[in-house]
Amino acid sequence: MLDYFALGLLVFVGLVLFYGIIVLHDIPYEIAVHRNHPHQDAIHATGWVSLFTLHALWPFLWIWAMAYREDRGWGFGDGKPIQNHVNQLEQQVVELQARIERLEAQSPVAPHSDSRGI
Repeated sequence: MLDYFALGLLVFVGLVLFYGIIVLHDIPYEIAVHRNHPHQDAIHATGWVSLFTLHALWPFLWIWAMAYREDRGWGFGDGKPIQNHVNQLEQQVVELQARIERLEAQSPVAPHSDSRGI
């Protein structure tokens, strides 16, 4: 009787470990799905590859999945629309051009040309 119980317990523990590892390796994929990550399929495929590489890739998958959020992208922005940044850069270019013109007008020496005639 105890032999059957031990065998059943052994099979149960084996199945729990087997499926537990699979569920554990799907965590980065689930994070990617939740965050609407653009590389969901690649993360999922790499999770399966990680099972065969002794889990060496799994920490990198976690980082890869966590690095993206739908509201801020890859996290390199400040949350403002890119058009605001473009407008700000255009304004800086206009200010710099005006400053260059003022400095050239104040300069007593005419701008010299390069030896190549440029």
